[in-house]
Amino acid sequence: MLYNAYELQRTMLSGAAAWASVGAELLTNPSLPMGYMGFGNYMASALDVFAHATAPRGKPAFDIESVEVDGKLHAVTESIVLHRPFGNLLRFERAGLPKDAPRLLIAAPMSGHYATLLRGTVARMVESCVVYITDWADAKMVPESEGRFDLDDYIDYLIGFLEFIGPNTHMLAVCQPSVPAFAAAAVMGKHKNPCRPATLTMMGGPIDTREAPTSVNDVAMNQPLSWFKHNVIATVPLSYPGAGREVYPGFLQLAGFMAMNLGNHMMSHYGMFKHLVEGDGESAGATKAFYDEYRSVCDMTADFYLQTVEHVFQKHSLPKGEFVHRGEVIDPGAIRDTALLAVEGEKDDISGIGQTRAALHLAPNLPEAKKRYYLAEKVGHYGIFNGSKWRGRIAPVLEDWMRAHPTVEPARKASKAKA
Repeated sequence: MLYNAYELQRTMLSGAAAWASVGAELLTNPSLPMGYMGFGNYMASALDVFAHATAPRGKPAFDIESVEVDGKLHAVTESIVLHRPFGNLLRFERAGLPKDAPRLLIAAPMSGHYATLLRGTVARMVESCVVYITDWADAKMVPESEGRFDLDDYIDYLIGFLEFIGPNTHMLAVCQPSVPAFAAAAVMGKHKNPCRPATLTMMGGPIDTREAPTSVNDVAMNQPLSWFKHNVIATVPLSYPGAGREVYPGFLQLAGFMAMNLGNHMMSHYGMFKHLVEGDGESAGATKAFYDEYRSVCDMTADFYLQTVEHVFQKHSLPKGEFVHRGEVIDPGAIRDTALLAVEGEKDDISGIGQTRAALHLAPNLPEAKKRYYLAEKVGHYGIFNGSKWRGRIAPVLEDWMRAHPTVEPARKASKAKA
């Protein structure tokens, strides 16, 4: 009933948004008397804000057509190189990139938003790398006949993508996928998989949420797993290809994040209103662009969501050495030659300081020279992977790290060094 109620509300608001948009255009039409009156501009701005806030949204496009490198524009090509039921592997490559440019797999979060949330991450890294990214599917669009998708499957997908790209690929995990990415590196290291990542960079990831818990962690800890099953899991309606599949709806995820910083979001919309009244379309457009992406949400499978809550936030399975993949306990000590970089934001209110850095302590057999920690000062969670501070301060650290560790050491060399 929850999902059906949401669909009914969405349908009603879609109509209201359309009428509000029409009203805004009429009130600012210079051929009509209201367009010359002060109140017309105020009403039009208010209707414009309402229309934007309630308009339906689908999956955004990356739209990275070119990037500027050394003062020159270079065309960027985007292609689907591997199709899987629960997520495609996309490749971005710019013209003029050296043949020996590093290959980077970006593990996008499966946390309610599309991979396009990392548009700024891709655009910056494609300047120097051939970039691949996990383009996770909206669970409500995946038929039940494709089976389930859980935390084990997420890890398998990452391993499969790395094997498809080939040896000495670098991997970047942004937020939530830090845990399965670390697990994938450990599994591949244990089995001496030749395609194990040369480096693994984890940014703002919940490796050990016992370190500096945030309000997000508190929500997961304060309720039993049964509460989440009964209160946030819904069944996809018949109008979608994934009808009958149990999911954690994206609209609930969005509502939760909006509620965490409701005051800030209200002030952002009020600021948008003032910009529209003043005729500052550029500033209003920047706010609209942010919320176009922020409000574009998708569903994740109930299996994956509940396992993440249980093992990452409640049981802390990975740091306790109790994380199991396909019946086999994951051994962080198997990471012997994949260089680890942990990046945290000083003002991150989602993954507290120390949660990502914990990954460096979990790999006892990895030489210290292959571990690095970077704290980005005055940077919040989203600033870690988007914006000017990401482009100018954090991305260069990642590029230097990949440049310093271009390949994994052969297993025989690693064993000799240990002996």
